[in-house]
Amino acid sequence: MNRKSRVLIAGIGGASLGTELLKSLLAARRYMIYGCDISELAYGHYHGGFKETFVVDPDSYIESVLDVCRKAAIDFIIPGAEQPMILLAEAANKFTGEGIRFVGNSPELIRRFSNKALCFKTLSELGFQVPLTKKASEIDQMTFPCVVKPSTGSGGSSYVFLAADKIEAALYLEYLSKNGKTAIMQEYIPESEGEFTVGVLSLPNGQIACSIALKRSFNTKLSLLSKGKTGLISSGYSQGLIEDFPDVCSIAEKIAVAILSEGPINIQGRLKNGVLIPFEINPRFSASTYLRALAGINEVDIFLHYLSTGAFEKPGKIREGFYLRSLAEVFVSRGKLK
Repeated sequence: MNRKSRVLIAGIGGASLGTELLKSLLAARRYMIYGCDISELAYGHYHGGFKETFVVDPDSYIESVLDVCRKAAIDFIIPGAEQPMILLAEAANKFTGEGIRFVGNSPELIRRFSNKALCFKTLSELGFQVPLTKKASEIDQMTFPCVVKPSTGSGGSSYVFLAADKIEAALYLEYLSKNGKTAIMQEYIPESEGEFTVGVLSLPNGQIACSIALKRSFNTKLSLLSKGKTGLISSGYSQGLIEDFPDVCSIAEKIAVAILSEGPINIQGRLKNGVLIPFEINPRFSASTYLRALAGINEVDIFLHYLSTGAFEKPGKIREGFYLRSLAEVFVSRGKLK
């Protein structure tokens, strides 16, 4: 690339996908990076590394983001959170019409796999092993313990609850319903054989560019949403062992091919009798993307370089080992808020 591509990350809250994307792009050293968020308190505004950041209007989100793209002459826009991904994917043609490329999976796949009920119905129909998954109205057909979560918006383990029995499940289903959320129940798979988060990057032509698996460790509070006698639920902060896990990656790649992925997907699952059983699929880059970049697989750089040049840079060998994380702090005086 003769000139550095100008990349906008939409959604730059702290300890989230947006700031992990920033670190991955900085590591590549060939992008001019901008950021935007609906909050003036978003950590990314004050993190450093951005050429410039902007506060955008949540009430006219797409037009506000488009205005930022025009001001900064943006080439590529990457969603830094689940909600921006959904909104931007639906409006991808508006950005394309102004010469701005949406960096993500196809809008059709995002639409389908952002709904957990539809996601697991699709996977089951394609012949993949999935947890027993039921709607709230089918509680009598559920096994226990089970995981109760919203059908949409449960990325990062948001609103996820492990119910020990039917009574607990019914109470939490009622709670979600009263808060306007449609819920599903899933069979609980113990973590005894290992929990994995797997990134699979497909190119727009469907070719698998790379896959990388992390076996999660639960030695710190950061990686745990809840832990008790019923079982363990992981948080949205993955850390643990990255190395070659060929059997795990093979299943993840088969899923990516079967669902016609044209970009990044992240699969979370646990082993059951040695087979990876997915319990969450997010059609986007993962907040683990920087850990993967440290391991030698910079997914966002690989994808952006392909979109910019049409050339696929095959990643090298994974640097095997444990990848750990923590939180960072920043002070902002009142007069320095965006």
